[in-house]
Amino acid sequence: MPSFDVVSKLDAAELDNAVNQSKKELSTRYDFQGADADVTLSPDKTSITVKANSEDRVQSAKEVLLSKLAKRGISLMALEYEPMEKTGLSNVKQLIKLQQGIPVEKSKELVKLLKDSKMKVQGSIQGDQLRVTGKNRDDLQAAIALFRKEQERLKLDMQFTNFRD
Repeated sequence: MPSFDVVSKLDAAELDNAVNQSKKELSTRYDFQGADADVTLSPDKTSITVKANSEDRVQSAKEVLLSKLAKRGISLMALEYEPMEKTGLSNVKQLIKLQQGIPVEKSKELVKLLKDSKMKVQGSIQGDQLRVTGKNRDDLQAAIALFRKEQERLKLDMQFTNFRD
């Protein structure tokens, strides 16, 4: 029976490269001199911290990071922004969480979306991914098209892998 998996994963190497490029650009750009701007990736690669000495500089450093992520092919939908917070010595930081895997409530929404569309496919939640099975390949391709159309509304970064005939 044909099937495919819906997953949400980030390429760790590309993420690392984008953060390192951002650090390098922040250290060499003239408008960031003396701003103590820094971008750091957490050791477990689940979040990025952007620090600087003012909210404007944090915003500018974040824009540099986002441009590097986009150039590296990392979807910006996989980012969740925490509010800016003040740290000691008049510095400001912002935490950006990275989405790895599809949360259960989003998986349930995707399964409900499949059922409401009256397509002849079934979705089953398997940990942090969703497996969709159907009788023929055309139904599965229609399901992928439906998911891509609803991707913006769900605010979910999705990849479609393991397509089996």
